[in-house]
Amino acid sequence: MRPHPFAQAGALSAAYDAVDWAATPLGAVDDWSPALRSAVDLTLSTRFPVTLLWGPELVLVYNQGYTELIDAKHPRALGSRCEDIFPEAWEVIGPMLRSVLETGVPTWVEDTYLPLQRSTFLEECYFTFSYSPVRGEDGRIEGILDISVETTGYVITRRRLAMLAQLSDALSSAEDDDTVAERAATVLATDPADLPQVEIRLPGEPVAGASPFGPAPAITEGVDLHLDTEGAGRVAWLPLSLGGMLVVRLSEQLEPTGLYLDFLRLIAANLGETLIRLRSLGAERDLSAALQRALLSRPAGSLELDLAVRYVPASDLAQVGGDWYDAFLLPDGSQMLAIGDVAGHDQRAAAAMAQLRNLVRGVAHTLPDATPAAVLSGLDRAIHGLEVEAVATALLVRVDRSSEEGARPLQLTWSNAGHPAPLVLEPDGSVHAVDAQHDVLLGVEPSTPRRDLRCSLAPGASLLLYTDGLVERRDATFDEGVAWLQAAVAGRQDLTAAELSDHVIGQLGQPIADDIALLVVRAPQ
Repeated sequence: MRPHPFAQAGALSAAYDAVDWAATPLGAVDDWSPALRSAVDLTLSTRFPVTLLWGPELVLVYNQGYTELIDAKHPRALGSRCEDIFPEAWEVIGPMLRSVLETGVPTWVEDTYLPLQRSTFLEECYFTFSYSPVRGEDGRIEGILDISVETTGYVITRRRLAMLAQLSDALSSAEDDDTVAERAATVLATDPADLPQVEIRLPGEPVAGASPFGPAPAITEGVDLHLDTEGAGRVAWLPLSLGGMLVVRLSEQLEPTGLYLDFLRLIAANLGETLIRLRSLGAERDLSAALQRALLSRPAGSLELDLAVRYVPASDLAQVGGDWYDAFLLPDGSQMLAIGDVAGHDQRAAAAMAQLRNLVRGVAHTLPDATPAAVLSGLDRAIHGLEVEAVATALLVRVDRSSEEGARPLQLTWSNAGHPAPLVLEPDGSVHAVDAQHDVLLGVEPSTPRRDLRCSLAPGASLLLYTDGLVERRDATFDEGVAWLQAAVAGRQDLTAAELSDHVIGQLGQPIADDIALLVVRAPQ
């Protein structure tokens, strides 16, 4: 005696018994073909989601695992035509099923979008499945075996994680609220399946009159999401830090619970944290610039020199830098000019910068012959002896009146510890770099021998000392940056030291990658 086809139905036994099979296109169970009976037994014997689509009408016969995929469509789907049960997906699966029946060639698709109305609304669903022909004893195709796996959770999670990563990347370099809103809107627009319509309301800004969402509802403090299900569509309101708001019209194909709402919370958290970072960054920049200028006291000049200094902090650094300048008088009345750059962009670099700047003054005032080379050698010994943890470039220039009778040019003596060579703007408007020879950086080897170099500065000529941030560019070589600076000052011989300094700084583009110190001296005419 052959076993009953539904012997393996288990929890589905009652559902199978409730179907009037004789009234279906399959006919009475006793009249089923051996191929159908065998296929049903195989289907009911596995716990993997499997369904049969039998005969030219593609009647559904499935197991317990498949009921979890179709949810509220069970038990109505059992014994019914596939097209009647899945009209919303028929445009996709209908041609595939007909192709298998007609050609006998199996199909296989991965993570395919199949919208299903298996509860009260049309859901966004994804499946990986295959359709394989089932043949009778005579070789004819009697039906199709469908083995399916739902991948909805995987596909949606992958999509959301990719968008969140893109959002974090886009906001990481934002420097103001408007940029945050602009970049976030661009990224969020790439995920219309989750975010059909989005509005980002920045802190302190009035709601635009054309807003499709209207005024925000009253939200209890501490509540991170308010769901509005009244009116047209479902809207989520998520408060942002500092008083902003993220407003999202939700997808009609996703249940507004669980992971969906948590995803919205992650977006709001990212936006809120960015706004807080910008407030903190702005305060730190105000403080950093003030502290930097406090460390760089007002320079002292003599010899009727026209002297100006400028400091420009980097655009993307909320930290005190290591660039410094100084100008002071020596006991014999000569003028000492100094400029340098301590490696690093943090508090230690700033502390080292202040130490080196003060040490330069101290060493220069205690040496009987304060030539620049002697001062730098003394500074190197002090760095080693006092255990100052710093490596720095520096350029010292001593300015004296010429000893030649009747001559008015100033005498320059300088020593260079790995620093960019200064420029001279001549009275005729031409520009050239002073001898670019330099010795090793400070803080490397205290016994390093250092050289003094000399030249004269003509009446009305200007001397420019600067740090590398002025001429270094991501898209150009150092030499190209120096050439740019020479072109920027050429022909500007009639400008005062302050005017020339402002002109140079005004030529800089944005953003500024590194902090800049600039010292300009113009000889009297």
